[in-house]
Amino acid sequence: MRRIVGLIALFIIFFTSCTTDSKRYKIGISQCSDDIWREKQNAELRIGAFFHNNVELRFAAAYDSDERQVQQIDSLVATGIDLLIVAPNQVATISPAIDRAYDKGIPVIVFERKTNSQKYTAYMGADNYEMGRVMGEYIISRLHGKGKVLEIMGLKGSSPAIERHNGFEDALKNHPNMEKIATLQGDWTEQSAYQAIKDYKGDLSQVDFVFGQNDRMAVGVRKALKEKGQLSDKTFFCGIDGLPGDDGGIRLVCDSVLDATYIYPTHGDQLLQMAVDILEGKTYDKEVRLMSALVTRENARVLYMQNEEIVRQSQNLEKLHQQADNYLQELDTQRVISALFIALVVLLLILAALLYRYHIQKMHMEEERGKMEREKLDFYTQAAHELRTPLTLIEGPLNEFASTDVVRHADNKAAEMFGIVQRNVANLSHLVNKILDVQVGAPAQDLTSQQVDELTVRKGEGEQTDEASTHEAAGVEAPTLLIVDDNADIRSYLRAILQPHYQLLEAADGKEGLRMAHEQVPDLIVSDVMMPVMNGLEFCQEVKSDFLTSHVPVVLLTARALSKHQIEGYQSGADAYITKPFHADVLLARISNLLKNRTLLHDLWSKEGQQETKKAAAKEDPFISRFKEVVEERMADSNLSVEDIGAEMHLSRVQLYRKVKAITGKSPVDLLRKARLTRASQLLTETSASVSEIAYQVGFTSPSYFTKCFKDEYGKVPGDARS
Repeated sequence: MRRIVGLIALFIIFFTSCTTDSKRYKIGISQCSDDIWREKQNAELRIGAFFHNNVELRFAAAYDSDERQVQQIDSLVATGIDLLIVAPNQVATISPAIDRAYDKGIPVIVFERKTNSQKYTAYMGADNYEMGRVMGEYIISRLHGKGKVLEIMGLKGSSPAIERHNGFEDALKNHPNMEKIATLQGDWTEQSAYQAIKDYKGDLSQVDFVFGQNDRMAVGVRKALKEKGQLSDKTFFCGIDGLPGDDGGIRLVCDSVLDATYIYPTHGDQLLQMAVDILEGKTYDKEVRLMSALVTRENARVLYMQNEEIVRQSQNLEKLHQQADNYLQELDTQRVISALFIALVVLLLILAALLYRYHIQKMHMEEERGKMEREKLDFYTQAAHELRTPLTLIEGPLNEFASTDVVRHADNKAAEMFGIVQRNVANLSHLVNKILDVQVGAPAQDLTSQQVDELTVRKGEGEQTDEASTHEAAGVEAPTLLIVDDNADIRSYLRAILQPHYQLLEAADGKEGLRMAHEQVPDLIVSDVMMPVMNGLEFCQEVKSDFLTSHVPVVLLTARALSKHQIEGYQSGADAYITKPFHADVLLARISNLLKNRTLLHDLWSKEGQQETKKAAAKEDPFISRFKEVVEERMADSNLSVEDIGAEMHLSRVQLYRKVKAITGKSPVDLLRKARLTRASQLLTETSASVSEIAYQVGFTSPSYFTKCFKDEYGKVPGDARS
C-alpha cells in the first residue's frame, strides 16, 4: 500500500515539475525611498524581468529611514535571496547591513548612491559630481557670470547630495561675481525644501537662480517663495532628475515652471541585466557610469514626446507579457488537472480497498468493545459496592445523630462543626456517585447532577443582574477576563461566578497565562499566587512590565493573608489582593470597580484632551507615545492602514485594536481619522495652504471626502473653520 501511495506522489511531482525552471534566482531590491524616480526604475526592473522567467524580484522601500532600510536588508537576506540590489539612504549608516550580506556570499550591486565600504560586487550610477558641476556652469551662463544663487541640498549624508554640492561649488568658485546666498538642507522631498524656505529668516527676493538638487525640491522652493511674497519674475529654477510624465521634470521645463533639469537615468532594465550576468557567471563591469544630459526649453518638448512614446511601448509590452503569463498558467493548470485526475482514479480504487478492510476490522473491534464494556460494568459494579457501603455506614448514622437532642441543643461552634462534617460527607458521597455513574456510562444521572449544580450557583447569586445579557442587549461585547490558577476546581468555581457576566479565558499556570495575555489582551486578569512553572507574583510583574499588557488590571487570589504577603502582591503591580476564602459578591464588585475606573484617554490629539490626559498618558507612555509617533510620522500617507501601524509597533491587528480600545475607548481607525482632522484644523488656522493641499498633507485622498469628515467632526466646513 505504501508503495502505491509513493508512486502516486512521484507521478504528481513529475507532472508539476515540468512547469518550473531548473534554477530560479531571487533578487532583493532595497530602495532608500519611494518616489516617482524609483517608481520608474522599479517598473523598468519588472520589464527587464519579463525576459528572464527564472527571476523573482522582491522589493522593499525604506521611506528615507536608515533604521528601516537596515532591517529590510537583513530581512531580505534572511528570506534566502541570491543577489541584493541596494540604493543606500546614507553613506555610513547602511554600510554594516550591506557588509553583512556581502560576507554571507551574496553578490551586492550598489546603484545610484555609494557607501563608505568596498564590500560590493558592482556599482551602477550616474556621475553626481558632474551633474552638480554642469548645472553650476549652466546657471553661470544664464546669468552671464553675475548673480545671486540659492542651493537646496538633498538628504544629509547621502552620496548624491554630497557629490552634487561639490560639483556645484567647484563650478562657482572660479566666478567671483557669482554670490551664493545660502545652502539650505532638504531631504529630496518637495515638503522639505518648502519648509527650509519657510524657516529661513533672510530675504530671498533678490535670488536670481535656485538650484534644487532634484526637481521636486526646486518646485518646493518656488511654492514657498511665492507664499512668502519673495518670488520675483526674474528668478529662475533648475533641478535634477528630468523624469517623464505629467509631474516629471521634463514637463515642468516645458511648462516654464523650471528653467532647466538634468536627466538622472534610471536604467532599471540595464541594472537587472547586470544582476543576471553576475548570477550566471558572465563577465560584467564592476563600475558602470550611466550617461545623462541637460534638459532646457530648447530640447524639453522633443524629449517629453520621446519619453511618452517609450512609456506607451512599455505598457504594451507589459500587457503582452501578462497575456503570455495567463496562457502559460492555463497550460500548467491543464497539466496539473490531468495528473490529479489520474491520481484521483487510483486513490478511489485504493480507498475502496481500504474501506472494505476497515469494515472487516470494525466488526472485530465492535466484538472486542462489547466484551470490554461487559467487563468494565462488572468491575465498577463491584467498586460501587465496595465504596458505597462504608459511605452508607458513615452517612446513615450521621443523619440519625443529627436528629438527637445532643445536636439540637449544641452550641453554635459545635453546630457549625457538625454542619461542616455533614456537608462534606454529602459532597463526598455525591462525588463518588458521580464518578461511578460517569464511568459506567450513565449520562442521565450526570446531566441531572449538572443541572442541580447550576441551580445551586444561581440560588447563591440571588437576584444579581446578568451583565453579559446587559452588554449583549446594548450591542457591546462583554469584557474578557483571564483566569490563571493551577487548581481546576478553583477555576471551575471562578467560572461559575464570572461566566454569567464576562467572557472567560483560562490558563493552568503563569507561563501559559502570559502567553494567552499576549495573544488575547484581556480586559482583566484574576490569578492565583502559588502556582508551578511561574507563580502569580512573577506573572503579575511580567504583565505589568510588558508593552502590550501593562494596562490590564490584575486581581490576585491567595490563601496567604499576612500583611507582608499583601505588600508583595501590590509591589508586583497587582491592582487588587483578595485572600481566600472569599465571598463571590466581593470578587464581582472589585472586578466591576476596576473595569469602570480604568483611565480612558478619549482624545489624544485635541488641545483640551492633551492637558487633561497628560498625567494619564505618562502612565501609558511607552505605548501611547509610540502610537502617536507612528501616526504622526506617516499621517501624509493616504494608504496607511491599521496593519501598517501594527507592523511598525510589532503588534498584530487584534493586539493593537484591543490595546488601543482598552486605553482610549476608541478604535485605531477612529484615532487615525481624529489625528488627521486635528492636524488639518491646525494647518487651516496656522497656514495659508488651500483646503485641497491640506487634505492631501494629512493623508486624505479626496478633498471632498476630507470636507465631509471635517464637517462631521467639527460641525462646519474647513473654509468656515479658517475664517
